Amino acid sequence: GAKNMFQFTIITLASSNSLVFWALCGRYVLGHEAMRRMGTANVLIAGMRGLGVEIAKNVILSGVKSVTVQDEGPAEWMDFSSQFFLLASHLGQNRALSSLSQLSGLNPHVHVSAHTGPLKETLLQQFQVVVLTDSTLDDQQRFGTFCHSNGIKFIVADTKGLCGQLFCDFGEEFEVLDTDGETPASAMIDHITKADPGVVTCIEQRHGFVNGSTVSLSEVCGMTKLNSYGPVDIKVLGPDSFSICDTSSFSEYKKGGVATEVKKSKMLQFKPLDEALVDPELLVMTDYGKMTKHQTLHLAFQALHGFVKRVGRLPKPRSQSDAELLVAMVTELNKVSHLDQLDEGVVQSLSFTACGDLAPVNAFIGGLAAQEVMKACTGKFTPLQQWLYFDALECLPEGNGGEGEELTESTCSPRGSRYDGQTAVFGSGFQERLGEQKYFLVGAGAIGCELLKNFALIGLGAGEGGHITVTDMDSIERSNLNRQFLFRSQDIGVREKQKSEVAAQAVRVMNPNMNITAHQNRLDPDSEQVYGHAFFMGLDGVAAALDNVEARVYLDGRCVQHQRPMLEGGTLGSKGHTLVVVPHLTESYGPAKTGSQNASPLCTLKNFPHRIEHTLQWARDQFEGLYKQAAEHVNLYFRDAAGFLERTLGRGEAEALEVLECVWGGVGGQRPQGWEDCVGWARRQWETLYNNDIAQLLHCFPSDQLTSSGLPFWSGAKRCPHPLTFDPSNTTHMDYVVAAANLYGQIYGIVGTRDSSAIRSILETVHIPAFTPKSTVKIHLTDKEMEEERESGHLDTGRLDELQKKLSSPPVNSAALQMHPIDFEKDDDNNFHIDYIVAASNLRAENYDIPTADRHKSKLIAGRIIPAIATTTAAVAGLMCVELYKLVQGHRKISSYRSGYINLAVQYCVLSEPLGPQRFTVMMNAIFFFFTGEGIELTVFTW
Repeated sequence: GAKNMFQFTIITLASSNSLVFWALCGRYVLGHEAMRRMGTANVLIAGMRGLGVEIAKNVILSGVKSVTVQDEGPAEWMDFSSQFFLLASHLGQNRALSSLSQLSGLNPHVHVSAHTGPLKETLLQQFQVVVLTDSTLDDQQRFGTFCHSNGIKFIVADTKGLCGQLFCDFGEEFEVLDTDGETPASAMIDHITKADPGVVTCIEQRHGFVNGSTVSLSEVCGMTKLNSYGPVDIKVLGPDSFSICDTSSFSEYKKGGVATEVKKSKMLQFKPLDEALVDPELLVMTDYGKMTKHQTLHLAFQALHGFVKRVGRLPKPRSQSDAELLVAMVTELNKVSHLDQLDEGVVQSLSFTACGDLAPVNAFIGGLAAQEVMKACTGKFTPLQQWLYFDALECLPEGNGGEGEELTESTCSPRGSRYDGQTAVFGSGFQERLGEQKYFLVGAGAIGCELLKNFALIGLGAGEGGHITVTDMDSIERSNLNRQFLFRSQDIGVREKQKSEVAAQAVRVMNPNMNITAHQNRLDPDSEQVYGHAFFMGLDGVAAALDNVEARVYLDGRCVQHQRPMLEGGTLGSKGHTLVVVPHLTESYGPAKTGSQNASPLCTLKNFPHRIEHTLQWARDQFEGLYKQAAEHVNLYFRDAAGFLERTLGRGEAEALEVLECVWGGVGGQRPQGWEDCVGWARRQWETLYNNDIAQLLHCFPSDQLTSSGLPFWSGAKRCPHPLTFDPSNTTHMDYVVAAANLYGQIYGIVGTRDSSAIRSILETVHIPAFTPKSTVKIHLTDKEMEEERESGHLDTGRLDELQKKLSSPPVNSAALQMHPIDFEKDDDNNFHIDYIVAASNLRAENYDIPTADRHKSKLIAGRIIPAIATTTAAVAGLMCVELYKLVQGHRKISSYRSGYINLAVQYCVLSEPLGPQRFTVMMNAIFFFFTGEGIELTVFTW
């Protein structure tokens, strides 16, 4: 049954590191059960032009069981503007067969096959999900009816020039197991009344629940029956309170408790395509300023199918007669639909551009469509119900041709070029301008790979005088492969194969005309000698594909300084955003927004944790302090002892004392001489952290301590801890010692071992000093107290003077004493980093009776992993390149640009006009000196 199938899957995972990797990558976003379901799904994707291959790429990366790609047609030049797996040698050959090898290489655990015959019902019966692209309306209706009747999930995706369409039908009954994929909300309980209904008051100011939420209660003391009561529906009474079941017969509430949201499944019903075509309520908006346009597009796409059926082709680019015919056909359809407002301008623009095939539009629609495939396979996330339209018609020239050539049938006609699909929309002159562009791409990760693919397809910087510079200092890791599709397994761990170089090489294959240079530099003040004034002034624009806010802020500042436009985008699982910065027209990315409201107070991390997130952050801080910062301080000291001491003392006595103690530990008598010393250090570190420090805390605040108000000190968010006793037979205890000792040895260049038996033998000889709590120790209750203590100067200045004297003369053999700082790396399971974090965090959680976290959850939180999936990154990169079209044309109306926010988990897409730049009124004084016949007259003007 299902249980045995799951067990078999786990056994299979254990047999292959690469398969383990692929499963783990999906688990970060989708979860265990969704990934299991995905691994049993067979998907058919019909049509291997640009949109079809984009969907196939994303679905294969997601990890389904099999993908079959179907196409009867031969590759032609018009395909090359968006079909990134076609080569010039494939011209005239079947598109599905030509793409098969590259698609198969994306994920070795997905069986990929090609079908070159026509679609038939007997073929469709073999699949759980069927996707049609580049299809006729007759086929959509015919196969849609068949799939609906046979329980096959059915998706239609289509793009025509700057417009796109998406449709989903998942049958009469489709169960959504998790509607949004969000982490269940939870809140710590302060009090529960004995009443009908019982009222729960939370410690946090906002519990995060909504009316109708279902919660489970745990860790409740006194009213313990609630811990086994099961999920209970709640009614929100306020931001910090809600009512539950009848608690009047339960025991009195004493303390503690956590309320955790219980996710509920939801059943959805879908209409078949025939019925959905005439239901205007099923349109999902992507741009609320375009409601009339998208209602018109719903009819226009239907009319477009009728046009092809009547004329035998799509409307010619910029053909006025074809546009008039399409407008007439849409007007006829509207006699039945009765739209209040029919936007004839949209129909005309669709007709002018329908022959076009644009990579950015396919990337966006393809990302959305592939996410719908994943929903159909897993029941995870809310599917589209049922139509979605997208248009980027504001990309067309502003006014009559804008700054470029006038668009005519002649300028938009095909030329037997790889850019014919794009020329059909924007004309040949614009294609030349794209080729002349000089752009700087910062980051070659998930979004960076997608951007480079789009750059190659649209020909950015691929002409005379054009150029792309891409920089990324990272090498390729196994966790990259499920979303950074330009990389392959053979690129992992090869020193010469940095991300930027491999990505650049891959897109040169897609478009041999690409002028691209790969760098491996970090973008920060230290690299301004490379990316200085002359470099930025030589650019036409910048694209940011970065994974942290600080780097985005720095790059934004450089763009503002040099008045260069910037495209920026980011993802977080199924969520994504895009921003375009146009000098003097839109707001910039701006300074980093403070995240302090979400940060845990230092005192909470140090003494009063109550969530696993607190213990994991504490463990990360321990790692940074012990294995990176300590070694860096020592190396700086060896490099310039006098200068280091001067700078350190200038940072204040409190910080100076901490740093110099750290340096003395790496220079003086505490420096380990061999592996046995490393094990001894790790064992004493364990005793300090999990026994002595906790004993000291309880000495300052005993378990029965009362506040000045007579209330228990250890209540609410303050969990009363207890010391641990080291037990070498306890796996977590030993995990800590093994990881800590090996990491400690690494920073001193001492080779360690994983041999637990050998380490236990050493532990038997380690002396653990007796510990007696001190009454002089003060433990701060708030960060403010901690800061006041630092500023008060109540420090051991004698010790500071002593350390200063000891360190005034560095050792003669300082070169031999150089240390090796460790940068935290989450993806190498053999480097002890995650081993240390998991053990350190879970031991501290045990101190405070906090439920521990497994390796997967610990890695996600402590590694600060931003889950990324191919669907979101593709969609975000597509939206960024849509804005690129506008920048290259020089659009000057802010209404032409769009900022975007998407959440593919719930098919939420909002595109809106960006904000204008901040404007300031500046008071200025000018002083003028007037020479008169009698001397000098001084006048001050203010404005």
